[in-house]
Parts: sequence; C-alpha cells; structure tokens
Amino acid sequence: MSDVQKNCPLTSVEAIDTIEEVAGLYPAYRRAHAKGIGFDATFSPNGCAAPYTTAIHLLQQKTSAIVRFSHSTPNPNPIEQLVPVKGMAVQFQLPEGKVTNLTMATIPVFITKTPEDFIQLLQAVKGDKLSFTEKLSTLKNNPNFHAAAKILKNSIPPKSFATGHYYSIHAYYLSNENKQRQAVKFEWEPVDNGKDTSRFTSLSNNGNPMEDELVNRLKNGPIRFNLMIQLAQPGDSINDCTQEWPDNREKLCIGTLSILERRPDNAELHVFDPTVVPDGLQCSDDPVLRFRGAAYAESAKRRHHFVDLMDE
Repeated sequence: MSDVQKNCPLTSVEAIDTIEEVAGLYPAYRRAHAKGIGFDATFSPNGCAAPYTTAIHLLQQKTSAIVRFSHSTPNPNPIEQLVPVKGMAVQFQLPEGKVTNLTMATIPVFITKTPEDFIQLLQAVKGDKLSFTEKLSTLKNNPNFHAAAKILKNSIPPKSFATGHYYSIHAYYLSNENKQRQAVKFEWEPVDNGKDTSRFTSLSNNGNPMEDELVNRLKNGPIRFNLMIQLAQPGDSINDCTQEWPDNREKLCIGTLSILERRPDNAELHVFDPTVVPDGLQCSDDPVLRFRGAAYAESAKRRHHFVDLMDE
C-alpha cells in the first residue's frame, strides 16, 4: 500500500459502493464523469517552470498527451446543460512508458474537505424525496457541506468545453534540483478559443451537443489551453481543498496544450489518477487528493472487469 492510501478510515470499496447506491449502477462506465470525449494532444512547456521543478514534462521538451473532457455526473446519459461541473483530464506521456496526470474541473474547490464528508454528503441528499431547495438547505445547515452548497448555488456550466477554465482543486508541491519546494495549484486557461458555439435547442439527454461542438471546432485548427501555476504564500491552506487562495497570488504560464484530433477510443480505458506524479512533483497531504488514487483504481477495476466479461 502506498502512502497515498494510508491513514484513511474510509475504504475505496466503501466509497465506490456508496456512489453506486446513490447514483445508480452503470457497470461499463466510470463511477464519476461517466460521459466524456477523448483527444490526442501535445504539451509544449515554455521553460518558466524550470526554477521550481525537475518534472520532465514541465521543462523544455514537447510531450504527447491524452485529453478527456467530461460531465461530472455518474450518469452516462445526462442532460448536459444541467450538469454544472465539467472536467478536463490530461495524461502526459513520459519516457519509458510512464505517465502523469492532471485532473481538473470547472470549479476552483472541492465540495468537501475529507472523503468521509463526501460520502456523508451523498447519503444526505440521495433519492428523489427531497426537492432541490430542500437538498440545498440540507447542505447549508451542515458546516461540513458549505463548500458544496456554494458550488451548487453559483456554478454555471460552460456551453463549450473549449472555453471553460479548469482548476486542479488540490495543491501540489513542485521541487527543484536543490530540493526546494513550492506549493502550487494548476489551472488550464483557454487560449483564443473563441465564443461558445454549442447549440442547446432544449433540455434533453438526446445527442452530444458539447462533444459535437468540440469536434467541429477542431476543423478550424487546434484547441489550446495555457497551463498556469498559482504560487502559494505562507499561510495559504495547502491541505484543505475547500479553500481558495487569494486572487493576488502570483500566477505563471508554464506551457501550452494543443488538442489535435479526436481519439476513436475516447480514452475510455485510460485512468487519469491525479496522484500519479513524476520526480519534481509531489502530492500535498490533502486527504481528498490522497484518497483519489485508491478510488480511481477501484472504479477502473469494476468497469474493466465488466468490459472483459462482455468480451468473453
């Protein structure tokens, strides 16, 4: 067992069981962000990360990448307009067959401080007996759920994956040749990707309006995002993923991602575990981040097992 999985009383099996109980069981799909679309891409670092890290993909060499945009719900057939949080997962292809991942969302913070609180939140609002207003009231009345209430109240889903702003939610540490560490949060910032051009004609789960819009955009050339790092200062909360850092914290652009073409497999077999990091990049002690590796592995095991059974 890695240090990422230690010191957490909630097990990944219990967590995934609860998600399936609350959201429904869709065996062939991810237990969150079930519906998505995959692309091949390249990441071109600009050298600005060199003072902070030895991570090879953030230095001076172009790196191939796999990108998956998604809707946060476990339902593989959602009404896309009603899913406020969208995801952007990027897997960088490193030498010797290794990978590292940045898994981001269109919200700057997570909905709970611990994985245990997340499971309790799901259990508190499950089912159809409570109206949206009642569910929001339930969240507001529990201090552990205040971040979730704020997100539900204020989040507006982007009309295009290409114009969304994506946040790592969790903090990481960059480390340089002198073993000096700098806490950072990552962001994907769209670069000249134009206006939202999705066409939502009605509230319906028919079709793939946001996915189709991305494919159409690519006909005019690559879709680009700048990779930004926000630098922490003393006193900033490193291990609480419900806390934003002040807006005046310095941000640096450290490279550009160019999305080139759609993947026929939609990256469905890839696991975008955000705790898989190379030398020069370390996970913080954020308990939600530390738990995600085990949860991703359990989700992947279940859906891959189902796919294997279907192929027999």
